Amino acid sequence: MSNTRITLAGIGCGARTRTYMKLAMERPDRFQITAAADIVPVRAEQVRDYAPENERAGVRLFSSAAELLAQPKMADVAIIGTQDDYHFEPCKKALELGYDVLLEKPIAKTLREALELRDLAAKLGRRVAICHVLRYTPFYNAIRNVIQSGELGEIITFNANEGVGAWHFGHSFVRGHWGSSIASTPMIVAKCCHDMDILYWLMGRKCENVASFGELSFFRKETLREPRPVRCVDWTTPVGEDPWDARKYISDESCRRWLRMVMDGAETATEEEITEWLRTSKWGRDAFQCEDNDQPDHQVAIMRFMGGLTGTFTMTAFEEGRHIEIYGTKAKLRAGAFYKDNGPGEITVTEHFSKTIRKVEVEEPDGGYAGHGGGDWGLVDSLYDDMRTVPDADAMTTSIAASAHSHVIAFAIEHARRTGEVIDLAEFERKVLSGELNY
Repeated sequence: MSNTRITLAGIGCGARTRTYMKLAMERPDRFQITAAADIVPVRAEQVRDYAPENERAGVRLFSSAAELLAQPKMADVAIIGTQDDYHFEPCKKALELGYDVLLEKPIAKTLREALELRDLAAKLGRRVAICHVLRYTPFYNAIRNVIQSGELGEIITFNANEGVGAWHFGHSFVRGHWGSSIASTPMIVAKCCHDMDILYWLMGRKCENVASFGELSFFRKETLREPRPVRCVDWTTPVGEDPWDARKYISDESCRRWLRMVMDGAETATEEEITEWLRTSKWGRDAFQCEDNDQPDHQVAIMRFMGGLTGTFTMTAFEEGRHIEIYGTKAKLRAGAFYKDNGPGEITVTEHFSKTIRKVEVEEPDGGYAGHGGGDWGLVDSLYDDMRTVPDADAMTTSIAASAHSHVIAFAIEHARRTGEVIDLAEFERKVLSGELNY
């Protein structure tokens, strides 16, 4: 690795890679963009244009990950932000070429591939950081500081909740890239490996057993009272009668922000241009007639960690924001979007016997809260030290070694949901590695 700036190559220049590259260029003293690859040329060009004007001519552009990785190593770190089902091959090739890697979550489409990448990184002595941005947020760091201070006493149990948001769920997990668990990864992996990682990190111990229930209850044809066209943009009914009408990408700014992540040029597109795009794209479909979607819109997991600590986790499309309650022998902690909106504070600690309530201050990150509560900025800000000064790969904030366990948890929860069994994680990982289980 070079002695001054860290050079970066973007592989798959969708919304996540562009976000990280743009933030990296706020620190041109630390980072330099040298290459970008995407099957949509304008996305790679956007990454190039984040570079200082006098360096853009030196950024090499490629039409695919394979084309970039067919060249000799051209950067210190490869940022891999391809779709979930295409993480394994480019990451494996990048490691073999000598790149260190910043890899978007999940690590791979299957657990077996994720574990193979973990072991390959260790074998080759490469550094692989996973984009678990929640670990970098002031919010979760404040919670972790409370736990580690001993103020709660011994942690006994917790309840955690991720409200995906109804429109976000329909956009990403019904109409979008992650609507099919076969084409991407199961919901508990695709969306909630963030949560599995943050719970593992907060509790400071490995998970041993899981059970789970969940299903697709709402976003199905059976929910419809009357038949209607699959293409929402062809409807003759007024916009607003159906809250999941795809035309809300045009009329509702909170919905349109999701469109910007999948439609190139959405920021400046006219209503007519968006309407035409919706007529042929999968985001213009009726959310109740997407026959390829199979992701559960609600799921609950019961978890047992080392030492007998237990907890529950709920994923639902019908809530928005993350909440967590942690119960210790001395006090309880309540935190998250619900408590921020309804008081008495975003994070509070209540002592059991005195009933004293302490509000925990959450510092504003240097880069502001934009992007996963400051996590996007925190990840990029830490990338330099993780790749340059941290003594070994396993000591990085979000190393692949640590992230692999959160993936074991998530895939085991999906196996528990499918089978109705209580899953022993050590045995589950062994069976996946041996080929006895196909995950």
